Amino acid sequence: MMAALRVFGLLLVMAIGALSAPVRPSPVVAAPLTLEQTIPLPGVQGRIDHLDIDLVHHRLFVAALGNGSVEAVDLSAGKVSGRITGLSEPKGVAWLSGRDELVVASGDGLVRFYRAADLSALAQLKLGDDADNVRVDPAGGRVVVGYGAGALAIIDPAARKVVATLPLSAHPESFRIDAAHQKVFVNLPGAGQIAVGDLAAARVTATRRVAHMANYPMLFDPAAGQVMVVYRLPARLVITSADTGAAVQDIDTCGDSDDLFLDARRQRLYVSCGSGDVDVFEKAASGYRRLARIKTSSGARTSLFVPELDRLFVAARAEGGHAAAIMVFRPTG
Repeated sequence: MMAALRVFGLLLVMAIGALSAPVRPSPVVAAPLTLEQTIPLPGVQGRIDHLDIDLVHHRLFVAALGNGSVEAVDLSAGKVSGRITGLSEPKGVAWLSGRDELVVASGDGLVRFYRAADLSALAQLKLGDDADNVRVDPAGGRVVVGYGAGALAIIDPAARKVVATLPLSAHPESFRIDAAHQKVFVNLPGAGQIAVGDLAAARVTATRRVAHMANYPMLFDPAAGQVMVVYRLPARLVITSADTGAAVQDIDTCGDSDDLFLDARRQRLYVSCGSGDVDVFEKAASGYRRLARIKTSSGARTSLFVPELDRLFVAARAEGGHAAAIMVFRPTG
């Protein structure tokens, strides 16, 4: 009996000591993205599509598809400084650094050229229906535009004319250029394929089966030799070998994504989603793992990561009583 009382007393003393001990707070782990600024887009309604950066004039160009406009955002002043209006569903935008010009592709099949400094019109080309994503080939400065029922137009920006057309089996969504090998990787969700093309020869050299459905965002990482694709059905990030197309990883991600970017400095991926999130993945020894899910705004599925500014820009549409805006995130770590 006495032994039992001694054990009970010892346990009681230990419990009181634990209750009276100071509580040590858990270490605070910084989020990998911090919202630094929100820049309003006054009067912009409807869906917002792709973005591009003008590093000379420190401006962000925003294709406000539902608004029929392209917004020029002065990042130094934190406000819209110019606007191109009267467009039919502007979708793709690209700033040409060597020429200081802006290229805009729109749903009416037109590709328009503007003087970047004052947004004055210079010229336009008619491709066909549904001109969409725009990329600039770093190797030669040619402008590549996806359009129609399936094609990439390769444009000489100096002559402002199409110099070659690469035919595809369906409308191209996101595509990425391997400048060193003059390859292009193209998402074709309508055909359930990823096409590999030869830009110099303007022809498809291979087609790859998709892992899931609705393959929209795409990224090419030349250092790792990988092509990364985000699917919407289901919401998955799939990392593949650029050479063979073999899957390396297949990871769950946020829903309704439209953009995917690499932060090479931190070895991170940013996936922006219409679900109102940005998923941040970080590279580890075994591959990429999700580091965090950052809240944005419902419908904010398009974005742009600018390594030169070390900022992620997320386009938030006007929805649920909130005005349209650009959310500026600063990476940490």
